[in-house]
This record gives sequence, structure tokens and C-alpha cells, in this order.
Amino acid sequence: MRKGFLFLLVFISISCFSQNKQILYNLTSVPQSLMTNPGADFKYRYYFGVPLLSGMSFKVGSSGFSTYDLFANNGVDFNQKLRNAVYSTTRHDHLAINEQIEIFNGGIKLGDWLEDKGYLSFGIYQEFDFWSYMPKDVAILALDGNQNYIGKSFDLSDLSAKAEMLSVLHVGYHKNVSEKLIVGARGKIYFSGFNATSTRNSGYIVTRPSNTTMYEQIISSDLELRTSGISKYTADNYNGDVATDVRKQLLFGGDLGLGFDLGFTYYPKKNTQITASILDVGFIRHTKDVENFTYKGYYQYEGINPGFTNVNNPGSVYSDFQDAVKSDTLYNKYTTWRPIKLNASYQYSYGTSSDEDCACTATEKRYKNAVGAQLFVMSTPRLPITALTGFYQRNFSDKLQLKATYTLDSYSYTNIGLGMSANLGLFNMYFMADNLLAYRDVSKARSLSFQFGFNFIFKDSNEPPY
Repeated sequence: MRKGFLFLLVFISISCFSQNKQILYNLTSVPQSLMTNPGADFKYRYYFGVPLLSGMSFKVGSSGFSTYDLFANNGVDFNQKLRNAVYSTTRHDHLAINEQIEIFNGGIKLGDWLEDKGYLSFGIYQEFDFWSYMPKDVAILALDGNQNYIGKSFDLSDLSAKAEMLSVLHVGYHKNVSEKLIVGARGKIYFSGFNATSTRNSGYIVTRPSNTTMYEQIISSDLELRTSGISKYTADNYNGDVATDVRKQLLFGGDLGLGFDLGFTYYPKKNTQITASILDVGFIRHTKDVENFTYKGYYQYEGINPGFTNVNNPGSVYSDFQDAVKSDTLYNKYTTWRPIKLNASYQYSYGTSSDEDCACTATEKRYKNAVGAQLFVMSTPRLPITALTGFYQRNFSDKLQLKATYTLDSYSYTNIGLGMSANLGLFNMYFMADNLLAYRDVSKARSLSFQFGFNFIFKDSNEPPY
């Protein structure tokens, strides 16, 4: 039971990855916006988040098909619906899941005792990522076999997936270099609780007519699954508590890695803003509880329907296949790289809330309305994924800000999102969700995400009201 649960967890993970937080990005009334751009124009005296509730986010997405495509009550046989879903995809379609929980988050403006004033932020969060490309060729072979595909080469490189659970300890610093420019950086230490990576696969399976017998079947395999932090839980002699041990690994007990974020905000004019950030430039070195599974070799068979999995198969086909395509378990250390995320935005603000003759600096000037666009790019094992967002932001007062977004990405062309940040005295709360039109029938949605959190924010007495 324990082994089955763990392998199910890894399988589910292998369908997910990090997310675009287009609603949170540059919404500087929310402290967590610093996590999307360490150079955001954020100026509060200090803040701290409610532990375990300051920032929670979740996203699931499938660029190829929806739950409705598989489970709709429309009289179509499930096997046929599964085939339709598989055939409608390409090898670049993917499944993705990301979950993130802030354990603690805080920040403070540095005082006059430092020569270069700035802002210091810090915290720790837990994150779970899963990403899997659609293994189309392998799925077709598993569903339909090779009878109708004589001469077709089924590509084993379609198998590409990655899953990881980790915690991240971070410290960030940003400062106003001038009235027009703010820069920031964040250092990160990664603690990997477990990792499963299979992204460097190659090979093929092909059946074709033979000159001497009916058919020639060839299997060329170079498959590898690298894991860390998992094997001890599947061992027969393991008698610990899975939840407790995983928690220990996440809290400074797992494999270590390092990374950084960079970002800036620039004001070419008082009401025009340009921002950019690069996040999670880093790696994790996997050295603890490492177990790597390989399946490599070349096998050629002439005949009809060889029993590759039947130990009692006559003619030694089974043993010949095992000798040619060997499975092995290795214990080599390995390195994984975090998915790098790029953000860039342009914003035009209007409807000033203070007198036009105010002697405010560019970063002090506050406006009621803002419109703009944001570009998001994230690295994946194959091609980068991109998203383009247009947004409108409204500052109703120092107590309420709203942001509406429209996003074009690989999941949807009708992704409308909405975010709210509200202050009740020192208490700040925010709620955000995208793809709102899909909530009419979530089974048809190809992506859903939401975020929320609670903080306490302390402002300087000389800060503008909003």
C-alpha cells in the first residue's frame, strides 16, 4: 500500500510545473508581489505575513484536453473518448500542476543607520511542481498496438516528465537607485524533499515488413528515470512515518541547491512604468537517497508477435529480449535546474489622485487607474512556454485595489482573471483567480488557478494614501 501511494504521488506529480502569476505581478499593494519581481516599487515600512496563510497558490493546466473530454456523459465509450483525446494532442502538449504555500514571509525598510537605504525581505515557502509532456506515440502504441502502424516508428523521446517537492529559504534586497529606477535581487537556498526526473529519453519501436520472414520488429531504448528522496520509503524494511520524514526533508534535510532572482522597475515618465524580472535561476544537487533506473539496449526480432513479456515464451524470445534491452539501477548523483521564469511589463497610469503640482517623486506619485501588458516566458524540458496578458488596475482608495486581466497562453484564448487587495487597518488580504469564464463548467476548463493570503502591513506616516 505504501509503495503504491508513493508511486501514485510521483505519477500525479509528473503531470505539473511552475505557474504564471499574472494577476499578482506588479500589484504592489500586496507584499507577495516582491516574489514575482524583487525590484517592484514596494515602499511600506515593514510587513509580515500570517504564518502558513500569507500566500497560498495552486494551478492545474492541460494544453491538450480537458476532464470533460474524457468523462462527459454523452454516450461515447470511454475508450473511444480516450483515443480521441490522445489523437487530438501533439508531443508539445503538456500537463502541469503547481502548488505553493508560504510558511513565513516578511520585510522591513532599512533605517538611516545604513549608508545605502533599501528594503529587506525574507521568508520560506514550500512548493510542489509537476510537468509532463503528452507521450503521444507511446500512448497510441499502448492503446492500439502496432497492427495498423506497420512501418511507423514510435518515438520513445515523447516520454518526458518531472516532479519535485521542495522548500525555499530566501532573502531579498531592493533599493531606489534614483527617482526613476528601482533594482532588486533575491538569493535562494533550495531544500529538495523528493525529485523524479525523466527528460533525457530517446529510442524507438518499429515494425516493418521483412525480406525473409513476415515482419521485422526493432526496439531501440535509451530510457532513464532519476530519483532522489524516494527509495527509502519503498524499501521493505522501512518502518518510519512517511508524513513526518517528508516534512523533515523539506525543512533543511533534503538535497541542497542555490538560486537567485533579479528585477527592476523603471519610470521613463511619472505615469509610465517598465518592469522586468528573472526568477529561479538556480540548481539542486541531488546526493541523498539517489536511485536511478535505466532501460537501455537494442533488440531486433524477425517473426510474428514476439512475447517480450512472457517468461514462458518458447524460443527464448523473452530471455533474448532481456539480454539485449537491459534494466539497471544506478546510484549516481545528479543535478537538476529550476525552471527559469521571465516577466516583463509596460504600464500607463492616469487619473492622478493628488494635485498635479505636487512635488512628489516618480515613485511617490499615485494614480487611480492603470492599463498595460505583461509578457511571461518559462523554460521547460523542450520549448519555452509563453503567455501575454493585458490588464486594467483600479485604485479605489488606500483600502481597496482591483486588477482585471486577459491572458493568451497555451491553455486558453478566453482567460479572464480578477484580483482584489483590501486593507482593514493594518490587516491586508488578497484573493485572485483566473479563467473565470470556465467556472460555468470547470470540467471543460483546461486550466484553473487561484491565490490568496493575509498579511499585516505597516506604512510610513508620510506615505501617500494610495
